[in-house]
Formats: sequence, structure tokens, C-alpha cells
Amino acid sequence: MTTTYDPFHPKYFDERDLRAELTRVYDLCHGCRLCFKFCTAFPTMFEIIDGFDDQDSARMSPAQQDQVVDQCFNCKLCYVNCPYIPGQSEWNLDFPRLMLRAEQVKHRDQRRSTREKLTDQALARTDLAGKLNTKAAPVVNRAIGKPGSAPRRLMEKVVGIAADRVLPPYSKTRFSTWFKRRDRASENTVGAEQAKVALFPTCIVEYQNPAIGHDVVKVYERNGVECSLPEGQRCCGAPWLHSGDVDSFVGQGRTNVKVLADAVRGGHDIVVPQPTCSYVLKKDYVDYIGGPDAELVASHTYDSSEYLWKLRKGDGTTLDETFDGEVPDAVTYHAPCHLRAQNIGYRSRDLLKLTGTDVSLVAECSAIDGTWGYRAENYELSRKVAQKMTTAIEAAGNEAVAGDCNLANGGIFQETGKQPTHPMQFLARAYGIPEEER
Repeated sequence: MTTTYDPFHPKYFDERDLRAELTRVYDLCHGCRLCFKFCTAFPTMFEIIDGFDDQDSARMSPAQQDQVVDQCFNCKLCYVNCPYIPGQSEWNLDFPRLMLRAEQVKHRDQRRSTREKLTDQALARTDLAGKLNTKAAPVVNRAIGKPGSAPRRLMEKVVGIAADRVLPPYSKTRFSTWFKRRDRASENTVGAEQAKVALFPTCIVEYQNPAIGHDVVKVYERNGVECSLPEGQRCCGAPWLHSGDVDSFVGQGRTNVKVLADAVRGGHDIVVPQPTCSYVLKKDYVDYIGGPDAELVASHTYDSSEYLWKLRKGDGTTLDETFDGEVPDAVTYHAPCHLRAQNIGYRSRDLLKLTGTDVSLVAECSAIDGTWGYRAENYELSRKVAQKMTTAIEAAGNEAVAGDCNLANGGIFQETGKQPTHPMQFLARAYGIPEEER
């Protein structure tokens, strides 16, 4: 048995070694049970082990071990709460990365079904889908926009994307197209230029919700931050990683690392408006690609709210806190899992409070987490896990909802009927910056 989370370790893809490590970790988790509330993977594990007279995790079959793996959607919250993580305990337990290892071994050993492979391709080729679907956005959106429709049922049957899941529509104009054509005469209310950032817009902002990117640029420029958009960026590759395809993830990631490292060497920090993608740049590129450039990118990558808060608290930098625009009396802020996993605090919530609104914090999982909740086989379980989030949002009773993750926001809309806005959009309206015409 090898306790390793290093994909370059010679035993990393050895299934026999993996099974022994799963047994070790499941035994530790079964004895602790601190993470029983985060997802169904832990209750399933506990129930299986409790069913043995001696409660010995070594008696779990490979199929039972894999059932736990399949139910883990890698929200990473167990890692944040775990007392046994590497560097903090001799047990060296990193449950999310072990689950990724299990998925990767399954992929390397060709144990994924044809249906799973088709779903992997459909969810992971975001740039290909985005380039095609933005060109025919009105037609595509009519086809995919109604959950449960005949086209969606066909999509589920062919590629395994849940027919009843609300999907984000495609934009007719990509963010990069808008960025090149935009009016650069944005108002700077703080005086001198304070910083330079390179935007990593993510496939969500580039193809599906460029309005987020519009407002990031306008809010940043208002605060004296020059924005650039380095050419050659691709999707961060998270869907490949989460489905176990390390090679595709690394190939895609290396392109981004080179582009972004060049931007950092040119004097720019990296700003990312979607939490799964900022997590990938900060953590996963270092683990799976490694090297000085990946380290450089990671050390200069920030969530969009995190960076503005850094300006506010910085030495010689400032944040415009004059909000003359539209500010609702109260807003519910949903903190996405992959942002909480970065351990940077609730910076979006803190920024929203500066506008004068009363903020209710909801820190419950949407159970979409990348693409897990989009898969047909996970759809019902995903909604079950998301019920705590739904209950908390409805209990807050606010009409306005904000959230950093566009995928989680889609889940919120599906479960509550409330359409959340990104915190940068909330700030833009609070500043009095009008929304771009679509």
C-alpha cells in the first residue's frame, strides 16, 4: 500500500495498491464520521462497513469501494474539515484526491462503459461545443432550453446528460469577441492605475455567460485595474480531470500554463471569475503538471472577489466604496464549494456588505460540482443533496440571490426559481454601471 496523491509516483495507477489505500482511508473515515453531512458517499460507506459484524473496511468488495467513489462529486469540503490531512496529521488523508485517483485508475484501466465515455466527451469538449453552439445560439438554445423536452430526452439517451437538468444557454457573442470590440473608455474613479490583470474567463464566461466577464472588466477598470485577455487560453480541463482522463487534462493544462505564465512574467496577476477553474489553476496544475511555470501561475491566481478584497486591504491600493446605483435591501449569497475549498474567506459576501445590503450567507452544496450533477445517473441524487441548499435559500426569504459559480446558480434557479447574479454583476449595478445590451 502506498499513501500517495502524486500522479507521477510509480504506484499511483496500480489498482492493487489503490485498493489497499482505499481500505486504509475508509477505515479512518469510518472511525471519525466527521464528514457524514457533506454528501451521500460517506453515509454509503458507513452503512456498508457497519453491515459487517466486525466493521472491518477490508471486507468491502471492489464494487462496494467503487460505489463510494461514484457518489463522491469532489466538492472538497471534507478536506477542508478533515483533521487528518497531509501536513497536519501522520495519517496523510486527502479524500478528494484519493477519489480522483480512483477515477483515474478506472479510466487508465479501460473500465469505463461506452455510455460513460460518451458523456465524458460531451461534457469535457467545452471549447469545441462552445465554438459550434455560439454560432447557432438561438437554434441551440431552443433545442436544449426546455428540460424534459424531446430533444433533451434524445440528448440524455445519446450522451448521458440529464434531460431534466437546467442547462446554461449559449451566447451569440463570445466574451473574447466583446473584449476586442468593447469601448475602452471605462470610468476610473480611484485615480492612478493600481494593477494589471490577465483574465482567465473560463468556458462558462467565454461561451455561455459573457455578461459576467463584461462586469468583471468594468468593475475592475473603475477601480484602476487594467484588464487584458491573453490569446491561446483553453478550458481549464476540469471535466477531463474529474472523469479520470489525466492525459487530456494535462495536455490542455500545459497550454494554459504557458500562456498564463507569460502573462505573469509580463507583470500581470491572473483573475478567474469561476471557482472550479480558479481552484484548478491554484491547485491542480501544480499537482498534475508541476514545474516552475505552474507554480508561478498558482501563486498569482485570484478569484475575482478575492482580488478586489486584496486591493481594499493592500498597501497603497484602494477600492471605490461609493455605491450610487441599484442596491436591494437584502441578498442571499451562496458560497460555492470549490470557492470555500480555497480557504480564502467569504470575500464575495464581504464585498456585497460594503454596498449596504443585508447579506444572508448560504454555505450548502448545489451537488453539481463541475459536471457530476449533469450526468443522468447522478441527477436524482444531486437534487437530493441540494435540498439543504434549497431549504436555506428559501428560509432566507430574499428575492435577490448572488453566487460565484454559474453552474451552481443554474441549480439554484432549477430548485428555487430565483436567478442568481454573480457578485461582480451585483457590484456593477451597485456602482450604477448599466448592464450590456444583449
